Amino acid sequence: MSDPLDLIAPAGALPIGDGWLPVDGTSSVVFPYDGSVVGHAPVSRVADSLAALDAAEAARSEVAVLTTAQRKSILAAVHDRLAADAQRFEDLLVLETGKPRVDCRTEVNRTIVTLQATAEEVSHVHGETVPLDLQELGRGMIGYYTRKPAGVVVGIAGFNYPVLLATHKLAPAIAAGCPVIIKPAPNTPLATIELVAIVREVLAEHGVTGAAVQLVNGGPEVGEVLVCDSRAQVVSFTGSAAIGHLIAGQAAPRRTLLELGSNTGFIVAADADLEAAVDAVLRGGFYANGQACISVQRVVLERPIAERFTERLVARMSELRVGDPRDIATNVAPVINAASADRIRATVERALAAGARMLTDVEIPAEGGLVPPIVLGDVPVDADVWREEIFGPVVCLTAVDSVDAAVDLVNDSRYGLQAAIYTASLESAFAAIEGLEVGGVVVNEIPGFRSDIMPYGGVKDSGIGREGPRYAIEEFTVTRMAMIRPAPRKVTA
Repeated sequence: MSDPLDLIAPAGALPIGDGWLPVDGTSSVVFPYDGSVVGHAPVSRVADSLAALDAAEAARSEVAVLTTAQRKSILAAVHDRLAADAQRFEDLLVLETGKPRVDCRTEVNRTIVTLQATAEEVSHVHGETVPLDLQELGRGMIGYYTRKPAGVVVGIAGFNYPVLLATHKLAPAIAAGCPVIIKPAPNTPLATIELVAIVREVLAEHGVTGAAVQLVNGGPEVGEVLVCDSRAQVVSFTGSAAIGHLIAGQAAPRRTLLELGSNTGFIVAADADLEAAVDAVLRGGFYANGQACISVQRVVLERPIAERFTERLVARMSELRVGDPRDIATNVAPVINAASADRIRATVERALAAGARMLTDVEIPAEGGLVPPIVLGDVPVDADVWREEIFGPVVCLTAVDSVDAAVDLVNDSRYGLQAAIYTASLESAFAAIEGLEVGGVVVNEIPGFRSDIMPYGGVKDSGIGREGPRYAIEEFTVTRMAMIRPAPRKVTA
């Protein structure tokens, strides 16, 4: 087995400009499970962000005129390289994210699919004709539009799925003909730098400037320069609502694609298959250590089945194995860092003080990164653990009198990314599909279900715009309208 830290990226340099720019700063990348240092990542400065913007702007014309065949070939080659190196990427993700191996394997596999799907989508970047003669002024005219690259794309990814999230930005940018600058989360830059190194090898083999895909790494000030610069025509961000709102203001009036947080609702109707619904909470509430924006957080139960569901869920919580994320059998491991764990613990403690009940028999460590899987009952709906995104292995339960009341309760939130309902009734399923104010409704599956080809995104404070190869390409392109009168119109006096 290859060493995950046998990196192809040059040490002490970042992919800025056409080559690799040496940088002075470094940061330690820590394994969340035991706090050990697993590597050192180059850290860029504000001046490096400006250099990346200069290079991206200079590369715009070259990248924009890449043929459909070239763009497709580049993405297909990146797909093949990553697929061949999947095990090393999986190992590297386990070390820098601390996610259980099974979740890191899923991330790598989804990334491979996303690259393949984007390569296939390149052939479908096209426009359509427009019937200008709907109005008398357009009689005899021909109208059509094409899609053109919007310009430089800035992609900012979160720490929880660093390679997948970066790929959902850089692959559509290549497909759209846009230079892209990626900024990974400071906690988890290594695998993303490796991904960009592979992309740049492929670009070189295709005779394309490396400035088509660049990466900067550092604190907020490094990303702020990118976001605020008018040369960045599109900003695609995945992260917290608070930072997303800040970015939206900084980037205005330029285009932003924001995939933000949520406090995902999960409805269990009285006619649901209870065992399947319990299983869904076990699978959907604690994967990635609960650090997923569409993991189960708020479980709303119809009252006739609330007690049985609760008893069964609590009885099955022992199935979740807490331990070393390198072990394929581990379901839950420490979260990304001690500060996140402290925030989660404090949120749970406030809920308990406000009247919530701890339903799981667990001992919560007072410090460190481990938060064991927690289920809370009777959670006040004004508690932070209900109102805000917990981003940790915590699930809250409450009961209501009807599916309609459950839909209303789920909607009583500033978030709206995805939600789910378990039911045997088409009427209840469609009531949820039509009534839930979210970007996606899942029926009889976890709300964390995401096909990487579907339009994915939220409403309200969960963001704006849609990811997925086809939809991100649309976000990264602009329409150019052609209005042609074959012969000049003669104007009579």
